[in-house]
Amino acid sequence: MSPPVIVVDIADVKAATRPAKLVSIGLGSCVGVALFDSGSKVGSLAHIMLPSSRGFDPIDNRAKYVDTAIPLAIEKMLKLGAEKSRIVAKIAGGAKMFSFTSKDDYIGRKNVLAVKDVLKKEDIRIVAEDTGGSVGRTIEFDTSSGKLLVKTARQGVREL
Repeated sequence: MSPPVIVVDIADVKAATRPAKLVSIGLGSCVGVALFDSGSKVGSLAHIMLPSSRGFDPIDNRAKYVDTAIPLAIEKMLKLGAEKSRIVAKIAGGAKMFSFTSKDDYIGRKNVLAVKDVLKKEDIRIVAEDTGGSVGRTIEFDTSSGKLLVKTARQGVREL
């Protein structure tokens, strides 16, 4: 019997215990943040759109912004029995999807930098990443093993 598949939509955060597969389709400039506690086998996946919630008041959806989505993912994991000190991160996405933006100033890059900054502040180590470039990604996160599969049209499947 295969594990349940839980779809994580855009601007969404889901957490689950093993066995489960958390799947997010169509990461372009968005960043997927997979958090995993190997001790409790609790994982979460966030599909984050924007780097910061600053200037958005009220915040309509905590899962939409890096600075609020990552703490939300941690909260959900702790409720399922995770220990924060064991949580590690894998990240994917943050592509440059439109050529009219400048070389280094595009939303995907800003999202990736914000994710790294918030994870550092939360004292969560990034153990793998597949970010940047100009291709969209679909990701599948396995809460039994902590493996993150990254699928792209041009580059096939990569395991993180």
